[in-house]
Amino acid sequence: MSARALPLLAAGVALLIAGCSGGGDTSAAQASSSTAPAPATTSASAAPVTTTQAAPSTRKAADDAVGRYETYLHAVGGKDVTTACEIAAPAAKKAEDEGFGPCEQTLPISFGMFSAAQRKALLDATVDRSRITESATKVEIPAKAIKSGAKFTSGDLGDAVLELRNGKWYVTD
Repeated sequence: MSARALPLLAAGVALLIAGCSGGGDTSAAQASSSTAPAPATTSASAAPVTTTQAAPSTRKAADDAVGRYETYLHAVGGKDVTTACEIAAPAAKKAEDEGFGPCEQTLPISFGMFSAAQRKALLDATVDRSRITESATKVEIPAKAIKSGAKFTSGDLGDAVLELRNGKWYVTD
């Protein structure tokens, strides 16, 4: 693991811990899945043709994951260890199991790997949804999807994987 990817990994660990400690509200997911449009079919052939369209619940899930990751980026930019470690709890746990210290100790060290301009840019960074890969329970966000006043590469920030755990999104990788 590169030292530059450590902040993302630490953030992922914090995200896992937060997901495991919180309960999810499944009513919104149930409500959105019950309103999903039926697939369109045609009678031009013997077998129906189904159009593929992301269900509203999948889009909402990805929106929730992206929002959670943006919160993580803002926390890193603001040196908010508590929030960043909560969102990245699963990734941080992996790092700790690999010999790194607890997130609360290692994340502040990783803040120093970013320039002041990069940290400032993270305070209002957003994610370009067109560059992510999503499913109902997993969202992959490459570093190139980060939109901010500074450029970040996979070596700077790392590509992120968020997973839905107990109703919350966490950085897991």
